[in-house]
Amino acid sequence: MSDHTEDLLARIDDDLSVSLDAMRSVPAGLADSVPEPANPFGTVIDAYSRADAIADGMLREVPEGLAREAGFRVPVALTSAVWEDCVAWSDEDSARQTPQDEDGRLWDVVFMSAQAARRGGSDVLVSLYRVPRGGRARAPRLVNVRCVIGPGDTGAPVITIMQPDED
Repeated sequence: MSDHTEDLLARIDDDLSVSLDAMRSVPAGLADSVPEPANPFGTVIDAYSRADAIADGMLREVPEGLAREAGFRVPVALTSAVWEDCVAWSDEDSARQTPQDEDGRLWDVVFMSAQAARRGGSDVLVSLYRVPRGGRARAPRLVNVRCVIGPGDTGAPVITIMQPDED
């Protein structure tokens, strides 16, 4: 053993702030008395969960069977903005514009999102055609939405389909 190595070992034995395995920064036995570091972001003032957003109507859940049929294996929800722009449709809309229903419009959004998600990535842009609601339009127009996969309330993956400017 070199003199340098022996000197280092002697200092470790004499310095109680370094353990023999050099993995602890405090002596064994005192680690329990060291306080946890403070949260760098401070105290949580309020938390708004995915469940809260669904209960408030800010998110609309996609039925599990429809999501699975489209190709998703995790829970899927649409923001209320995407629902209003791409899915919402009434009998009055059908009479005034063109016959459609919400089930078919929802399928289009979810299916096209699943196709885009297959290309990869955790945040993909989805282009799809939909007839705009509330006017006289009969022809579909191109619209973009985002399909984002991330952790849900429990940390398990979930998918949220949202407008490009939403987060």
